[in-house]
Amino acid sequence: MKVILNKDLSPLGEEGDVKDVAKGYARNYLFPRGIAVPYNDRTIKIFESRREEIEDRKAQKRTDAAGLKERLESLNLEISMPAGANGKLYGAVTSQTIMDELVKLGFRIERKKIELPAPSLKNVGKHKVMIKLYESSSAEITVNIMGQEIKSETKTSASARTGRRHHGSDSFGYRGSRGTREIAENKPQESQAESPAAGESQAEDNANPEGQTASSPDTSAITASAEPSGDSQ
Repeated sequence: MKVILNKDLSPLGEEGDVKDVAKGYARNYLFPRGIAVPYNDRTIKIFESRREEIEDRKAQKRTDAAGLKERLESLNLEISMPAGANGKLYGAVTSQTIMDELVKLGFRIERKKIELPAPSLKNVGKHKVMIKLYESSSAEITVNIMGQEIKSETKTSASARTGRRHHGSDSFGYRGSRGTREIAENKPQESQAESPAAGESQAEDNANPEGQTASSPDTSAITASAEPSGDSQ
């Protein structure tokens, strides 16, 4: 179905353009968002009355695009990325990456307007990137991808890590020895049956099977006999 664009919509067209689109696309997307209106006698008259206003806006957009083109093409955009010795990037530079870098520099460029020579850039060096501006105007910018060195592991750090591994082993061994000592210290004492004192006690029990202890001499009788009696005087 035919519609008249009420706003610029890349890549479909610009304000005031008459376009042929699918009915579902028009009814579900363009009309609800006010991007386009149906093409009929009434809307044609409305846009004809706005023709001069629309052309003035287009002229201003062309002027702005020309100024932006000049600024962009004088720009040398530098991007640092981790890369190997062969110049191969560990990641990739995409249109999103370039858009983010342009935003940092004060440029408001839509990601979909940035065209790379490939889906992504994966090597260091200078690359040409196209940026669509307005109508058929576009800018060609230079993107200089610089390899960011990744510091290789030094011998010192390697030795330190090896030392830590050995230290960990020693620590484990020490913990093992300490654990052995703790087990030995906490080990229950030998039963009295195996100790020398227990052996002697067992021998005594065997000598006196009834479990009775030998009675000591009656010291009271000895003491009494040793004392002089009162009758001898």
